[in-house]
This record gives sequence, structure tokens and C-alpha cells, in this order.
Amino acid sequence: MNAINQHAFTPAGQAAQETPAIELRNVSCRFITADGRATVALRDFSMSVARGEFVAVVGPTGCGKSTTLSLITGLLKPTLGEVRVMGQPVNGIDPRIGFVFQNDAVFPWRSVRENVAAGPLFRGQPKAQAHALADEWIRRVGLDKFGDHYPHQLSGGMRKRVALAQTFINSPEILLMDEPFSALDMQTRTLMQDELLRLWSAHSGSVVFVTHDLEEAIALADKVYVLTARPATLKSVYPIDLPRPRVMEEVRYEQRFIDISRRIWADLREEVHIA
Repeated sequence: MNAINQHAFTPAGQAAQETPAIELRNVSCRFITADGRATVALRDFSMSVARGEFVAVVGPTGCGKSTTLSLITGLLKPTLGEVRVMGQPVNGIDPRIGFVFQNDAVFPWRSVRENVAAGPLFRGQPKAQAHALADEWIRRVGLDKFGDHYPHQLSGGMRKRVALAQTFINSPEILLMDEPFSALDMQTRTLMQDELLRLWSAHSGSVVFVTHDLEEAIALADKVYVLTARPATLKSVYPIDLPRPRVMEEVRYEQRFIDISRRIWADLREEVHIA
């Protein structure tokens, strides 16, 4: 299968175009537990994400998928190997990276407008300008009537829309997502997946999306990385040759989607049983 990727950056110079947005080179990550034992989360793991590419990562529970995201952000350092972002070694938190968590990262005492404007305000934008930009992003995610509401007044899907607006308002070149829609019901989850694809298509950033849902990974991504049971290493990579744009409630029923899903699940199932 050949991946189809219509979302590319246009950086200055051919070298910049060829430099991956994210590279993990033979990375191993080891932790020391509270009782003094060493636990290996990742072992000799390599991954490359092109600029503008949407990559999904799947694997058994506890295999180190979220650890991979923490290495990219700089929150963790590899025990062995190297992590590079935009061609440079990761050294601390990179402001070009946005992160959407499984749990809503909103300030409960702030309105939707104030939550979305928090990033620009932190970066020094004047309040009026930050609020105007926040109102634009609130409109883009379909919450233009809820700018003055507070998180407790919103549904789970609406809070996820706030989280997407919070992230995209900062124009991240890289977007990391750690099971962001897992707590939503199926209908809301499908709507949020479509919303994510729409925003990503317009924004053209690189995405690493961690999920336990294989169908979600295939429907969203250009490429799916399958990790082994812990200690995790790369088992296989599957380019997804489904054409874009994709509509989530339709693409799952295409025969090509079903064929890809069966093939990847046959690979992943072995690791789930081991775990």
C-alpha cells in the first residue's frame, strides 16, 4: 500500500522539506519503580513523521504509547537513542508542539473564551487581540453561541471542541493527541473525528495520534505504527491508502477499509494476547 498525503508544508529550501517533523532513532526508555526495579517502557524504537503527515500509534495497553508522546514533547528523555523535532535534538519543551490530552485540560473557573485565549495571552498578545482570535476559533469549532459559558455548562463533546480550539489557536507545527476522544459516546466521537480532520486539513501540521481504537487509527491516519507488548518496540508500519477527504461515518464501511483493518488486527492481536 502506498500512503496518500496531500498535506505538506512549504518550507524554504528542499532540505527543510525532506527533514522529518519528528524522528525517534533507536530509542529505549527505562524507569526505576518505587521498589527500585528497572522497567523498560520502550526498546530500540524508531519512528519518523513527515511534515504534514498524520500518524496513528496503536498497541496493547501499557506498551508505551503515551511514553512516546512524552519523549517528543521533552517531558521525558530517552535512556538510549535520540529524539529529534524539525531536525534538531529535543531539549526541553518546544512551543511548536500542541498537546491534546485524554482528560479535558480546561480551567473550570474560566469561560470558553478565556480558556481559548489563554495561549495567545501567555505568549504576550494584547487582551483584545487574543479575545478576538479566540472568538474566531470558537466559531470554527461550532461554539460561537457558548463563548461566555463555563466548562461545567458544556457537554463532553463541547469541551473537546474547546480543547481543539485551545490547541489550534497557537498554530502548532506538531500536534500530539493521547486518546483524546476515548471518553465520548460513539456519535459524539465520530463528530469530533470529522472536526479534527477538518481542522488538520486546513492547518497542515504533523499529527501523532495515540489510540486503542484500531478503526479510529485507520480512518484518521496516513500511516499506522503497531507496537509490540511491553517492553514496546516497533512491530510493523502500515501506510493507509484510503483517499482524502474522509468522512468518518462512511469510510468505515468501504471494503478497502475493512481489508486494512483485518490485516492490521491480525498483527496487533498477537501482541494483545501476549500483554
